[in-house]
Amino acid sequence: MSIGFIGLGNVGGKLAGSVLRNGFDLHVLDLDASLVDEFVRRGAVGSRSPRELAATCDVVITCLPDPAASAAVVEGPDGLLEGLSGGTVWLEMSTTDESEITRLGGKVRDVGAEPVDCPVSGGCHRAATGNISIFAGCERATFERILPLLTVLGRRVLHTGPLGTASVLKVATNYLATANLLTLSEALTTMAAAGVDLGTAYEAFRISSGNSFVHETESQVILNGSRDISFTMDLVLKDIGLFQSIADRVGVPLEINPLMIDIFTDAAERYGVREWSPNVIRRLEDATGVSVTAPGFPAEMVDDEPEEPGAEITVRR
Repeated sequence: MSIGFIGLGNVGGKLAGSVLRNGFDLHVLDLDASLVDEFVRRGAVGSRSPRELAATCDVVITCLPDPAASAAVVEGPDGLLEGLSGGTVWLEMSTTDESEITRLGGKVRDVGAEPVDCPVSGGCHRAATGNISIFAGCERATFERILPLLTVLGRRVLHTGPLGTASVLKVATNYLATANLLTLSEALTTMAAAGVDLGTAYEAFRISSGNSFVHETESQVILNGSRDISFTMDLVLKDIGLFQSIADRVGVPLEINPLMIDIFTDAAERYGVREWSPNVIRRLEDATGVSVTAPGFPAEMVDDEPEEPGAEITVRR
């Protein structure tokens, strides 16, 4: 199976690394030529355009920052649509809008290829080790065809239903993670202001009903002071904005998400849209004069679980 990968950024580069590490024939493309050169040095083949990459690969993966970038790669000049053919599978691993993946997926089907919306969840550190979780929205037959590849890219693989369903669920998971980040920011700042040792507070939250994946990862880089989770404020705003659009479309009167949008909009205006998202806690640090840091925590997350073959998650019926 020949794999094409477009988008070698924070997440995409690590996913592409799993493809290469596991012996697949890998073709790569990115606007940053230095990223392509690095993969070529490691054994991949560089491509000159999405069209060329699509014409030479069995599966094409895109992992891009926003829906506009994906649209440009798929339907722009020298885009994927000009190179895709019958039997090729396109995996959209970006976090994108349901209507946009459905629209582009229709064009992909028109040229005989099969689309899959295939977002990932679990952080860059797990993408690096092939232990990330993967959602896949597509026809069941297509899912079974690509499952051997997905279980190399990720540890837990969930078939979510038709095209578009994975993107809806991914946006919901990012909404939940953002809510958790904001409540943890308030909890940690309050503990610091109250004079509680923050290392102790971290462990108290970890072993209690207050624990979560976000606490076990993002709280650590918050307390280190680096706040480096390889995810920026503009991406948070994109994701919770997409979640708001879904809720508005289906008539759910959200109360918490609009407040989160306001908080992150303010943080992005203060600290920059490309600031690491956990630095939303600086709003509270600035307001209180409290520094929410503690010794003994890492500057960035590293997955300490061994890489293991993935498997499909069975849905309860």
